[in-house]
Amino acid sequence: MMKHYFEQLENGLKSAIDGGKASPRKHYSLEIARLGKRLYSGEDRVAWCGITTPFDLLNAMDITSCFVEFIGAMLASTGVAGDFIEEADQIGYSSDSCSYHRAVMGAAVKGMMPTPEFLIGTTSPCSGGLAVLENLAHRFAKPLFVLHVPQDESGKNVRYLADQIRNMARFVSDATGASLDSGRLRAAMEHTNRARDIMTEVYDLAKQVPSPVTGKDLSNFGIVMALFLGTEAAERIARAYLEEFRRRAEAASRNASGEKFRLLWIQNRIQFKNPLESMLADDFQATVVIDELNDITWEPIDTDNIYEGLAKRSISIPFNGAIENRVTHLQKLAREYRIDGAINPCNWGCRQGTGSRGLIEDGLRQIGVPVLNLEVDCIDSRKFTEGQFKTRIEAFFEMADAKKGNVY
Repeated sequence: MMKHYFEQLENGLKSAIDGGKASPRKHYSLEIARLGKRLYSGEDRVAWCGITTPFDLLNAMDITSCFVEFIGAMLASTGVAGDFIEEADQIGYSSDSCSYHRAVMGAAVKGMMPTPEFLIGTTSPCSGGLAVLENLAHRFAKPLFVLHVPQDESGKNVRYLADQIRNMARFVSDATGASLDSGRLRAAMEHTNRARDIMTEVYDLAKQVPSPVTGKDLSNFGIVMALFLGTEAAERIARAYLEEFRRRAEAASRNASGEKFRLLWIQNRIQFKNPLESMLADDFQATVVIDELNDITWEPIDTDNIYEGLAKRSISIPFNGAIENRVTHLQKLAREYRIDGAINPCNWGCRQGTGSRGLIEDGLRQIGVPVLNLEVDCIDSRKFTEGQFKTRIEAFFEMADAKKGNVY
């Protein structure tokens, strides 16, 4: 099923692009389709991973890999996640755990997850992601390597993680027989650095008033782009956005939304089809100009000290470390993007997202940014009630409208 889905998606996007209907989002989605097709081809060496895995290193070794939450999101976008969540619930997985992970486990039970050659778990950003990888390793009887990500760069933390990444490369070689060529690794990091620089320009353009961002342009962008780092594809995608955003900015006209409100989206987008984003644009002239993870928090990778650079990057993500660091990062984004309000879909079962909602709300309130906390399952459409959300959104924009005079 999933292989057919990704093949159809690839063919449809290629036809649209070849027919002159190209857009940055289509180029981005095309690479997602190609990745999904490789994952389910039965021909590639596949690895299931945690979110902070250095995917550019794996790309340099010709490993097709992704974080398991990516598959949870894809299952939701096809409308079948609910069936797999129910399967996981019936065999004993806790119904109050993260639905991304339950969907993946249900898919594995149903034979919908390709057998990996190995798995790589990460302790950041959450213990739930590590637990599902441990379960998958047991189910597939495949080796698992765990990266223990320190919460900050103090002391010998960077060296500690860098040494683990070196060991991870050896683990991959032992599991697959593929050696890590130093020249290919350096070339991969050069691709990563060029993509990073282009993405930085894209994000800087998004800060403009009015913003060149429209609709779903950058939805889930930052977190998924990590899968393409180390490849030419990452550069192509980023450059497509840069060229389009420059064109829109140079047009010096307001974007399609009218941009009455500029919004910050916290953590996950809702992955199944829903009317919220069109409601924001059509009913309230609101544009999501920045997602929490659409930011560059790391320096270019030093090609003479690659493992240390990869370690610093993993440590730098906003979800790692103390919640105060994450709140400070959100405040920074709110100021830089001149945000009028923030939306936080508190995904049911996500201890990190839901557990920190009060501290995030307080932190953004301190700088005059109201937060709409939505109690929603970002994967399971069966729990979505449109009428209740619309009422809450209407009340939120009444509040945001009253606060639009704030200057950061």
